[in-house]
Amino acid sequence: MDLSNLRPADGSKHSDNFRRGRGHGSGNGKTAGKGHKGQKARSGAPRLGFEGGQMPLFRRIPKRGFKNRNSLTIVGINVSMLECFDNGATVTVESLMEKGLVKNPRDGVKILGNGELTKKLTVKANAFSEGAKAKIEAAGGSIEVI
Repeated sequence: MDLSNLRPADGSKHSDNFRRGRGHGSGNGKTAGKGHKGQKARSGAPRLGFEGGQMPLFRRIPKRGFKNRNSLTIVGINVSMLECFDNGATVTVESLMEKGLVKNPRDGVKILGNGELTKKLTVKANAFSEGAKAKIEAAGGSIEVI
């Protein structure tokens, strides 16, 4: 088995690349695969979601809110969680991931001020709350915004 032998499973691909309505010999002549009469056999058949004049589902259900495409997902870490680092260590997003405090940093990591910090740390993160800044600097550490 190598790359030159790979092919899709039987029946998984269906070509839509053939000419319809070009006579019996083509295998798709006369009604061109649309059956006999009826609304779906005509040109201008109803659009997607049309329910025969009944109010369509996408208009019946309530609409609420919107999703702002410019919003960022920031992961918050409390100062108390930084206690697991050694005194004098440098805390970065990568080191937080290694310790298992952050699984997926998404759009950034913000250090929040909940809890106490007794160790002198150099913390590098995307954002800091005022309380977190005060506690890290009070413990003798420093902060650096990435």
